[in-house]
Amino acid sequence: MAIPRPVIDLLPRRTMAARRGALLAPIAIALALSACSNTTSKTSPEVTGAIKPITQEDFQTAVAYWEPKYANDPKSKTVALNYATALTRVGRNDQAVAILQKATIYNPDDRDVMAAFGKALAAEGDLPRALDIVQRAQQPDQPDWRLLSAEAAILDQLGQHAGARQLYAKAAMIAPNEPSIQSNLGMSYVLTGELADAERILTKAAAMPGADSRVRQNLALAVGLSGRFSEAEKIAGAELSPEQAATNVAYLKSMLNQPNNWEKLKTQQVASAR
Repeated sequence: MAIPRPVIDLLPRRTMAARRGALLAPIAIALALSACSNTTSKTSPEVTGAIKPITQEDFQTAVAYWEPKYANDPKSKTVALNYATALTRVGRNDQAVAILQKATIYNPDDRDVMAAFGKALAAEGDLPRALDIVQRAQQPDQPDWRLLSAEAAILDQLGQHAGARQLYAKAAMIAPNEPSIQSNLGMSYVLTGELADAERILTKAAAMPGADSRVRQNLALAVGLSGRFSEAEKIAGAELSPEQAATNVAYLKSMLNQPNNWEKLKTQQVASAR
């Protein structure tokens, strides 16, 4: 996902300052490249049902929880995926890439691992390699919706929005009730400035069972980009601290007041990361 982290930051590049990336992470378009891996609630403090604001300390806590587990069992798929996800949330994406690359050695045919590796590569800006990894992990006779959504997110980041939306449609046919697919699709429309469509799709995604904080923060982003800052702050503030919500909206306002803000939005792409 890019803010904000957008979209298809689907993966924010490391060019964004780590401090800013950490602060804006919830609003960043973690498109669901972040949904590529099946992680537990320990990985992501912003899981559905969370009742306290998400803070950078929460993500640091997740890193501290998984770090010793990874040291004790680096071959564990579950541990590697969770630890890598936590690392990306605190701006240590290069380390996450290294961990996931090693995980592909221990789990060479595992599509969850390959999808997570592709996501991490995309976050580092290595889009051609990320696309290759995700496509090779896919099995045409048994397509995985997570891989389809991940591939679509990468295509969005490459500016191939029509192709991306076709893949989101295919993913939705396999998993019609998966909010992350709709969230990514909504962010695709954010990238092209079609905010009414983006808001409509993201509103639907946020109302779906299982929608997590990232989906709702993406909705807040779309609303804010439409100029309805008070409404955006209210949506964001439901799960962020008042200070974080206000800071995110203030940054968004500054983005919109700058020349060529849409180009800047695209280049600053999560999300999420999911």
